[in-house]
Amino acid sequence: MTSRGRKFLTRSLVLGFAAIALAGCISPEASTETGRYTAPIGGAPVIANETPYSTGLRCMANYTRAKPVRIAVGQIADYTGKISSDNSGREITQGAALMAMSALSKAGVPLVERFDTSVAEMELKYANNKLISGDGPQSGPQGSDYRKIFAGSIPGSDYYLVGGVTEVNFNIRSMGASADGGGTASDALKGTAGANMYVMNVGLDLRLVDTNTLEVVDVISYQKQIIGRQVQAGVFDFLGHTFFDASLGESALEPIQLAVRSVVERAVLEMVSRLYHAPSSACLSNFGTSDDPLAGPGDNNPNPPRMATASTPTIKENHYDTSRQDPYHGYSNADPNDGLGLRGQQQ
Repeated sequence: MTSRGRKFLTRSLVLGFAAIALAGCISPEASTETGRYTAPIGGAPVIANETPYSTGLRCMANYTRAKPVRIAVGQIADYTGKISSDNSGREITQGAALMAMSALSKAGVPLVERFDTSVAEMELKYANNKLISGDGPQSGPQGSDYRKIFAGSIPGSDYYLVGGVTEVNFNIRSMGASADGGGTASDALKGTAGANMYVMNVGLDLRLVDTNTLEVVDVISYQKQIIGRQVQAGVFDFLGHTFFDASLGESALEPIQLAVRSVVERAVLEMVSRLYHAPSSACLSNFGTSDDPLAGPGDNNPNPPRMATASTPTIKENHYDTSRQDPYHGYSNADPNDGLGLRGQQQ
């Protein structure tokens, strides 16, 4: 290596070590003040986990408080069966039921616990064996006061919500472009650039069931597309007897689990709107129109979807609707007959 090359290499190593030193030091001994080897990076604040439908859900509290209807959330499982290629775990969140509980809570709907009753069942077992002390102060010797069990002390649910994440389709469509160029000489400057985009989707099916009659009073099936992108560029050149190669790239994927939360909150918002007979224009609930926070190009119907009324207590899917027979109808933004909307929407 020439003296110029050694000088360039030494300078690069010095700059690299200086950057590492400025980024933060790691000590083999824990600090006596903090008890840590190094200070962790990052400082993003804790923020609310919101979707475009969270505001509409909170608005629904104006209707739910007038006539409380208790709802329980059952199993909303991952039925896709998709596992990461590196076997690190499931591709889709296993917490869709918890997302539904949070959505119902935002809407002010009274909830009763049916998802995890292990603690309540253990408490009931202990109380039945007179092992749990009473709620008030103990006036007598230890063990003389215990929690009483009263019939009918646990409120029941009026409806329960169940379903599952039923679809995750990777790479519905992808596209990319790349180019490279430079001088023809072996030591001439050369560069590369490229970009890729791909689309996937997730699907959700939920149903609302009357606890007393086990009648399915509402069924909703939604899907949301997710987009990802990659951009990269690089340059290669010779600096005398030393070569130089640098590249830069960026990739981003719309959060998959946030997409699941979005379809859950949209489904819950629509179900609650129908259950409480909220006006069709209330709380941004004009689904399938331009008022939808995530409105699509075909969501411009001026006629809002039909809301449930006292004369139509049960909402059922029309499985024989001819417009639903093409499973890929509406996937293309260029479809001139794209009329996908919600159940009961005027076409």
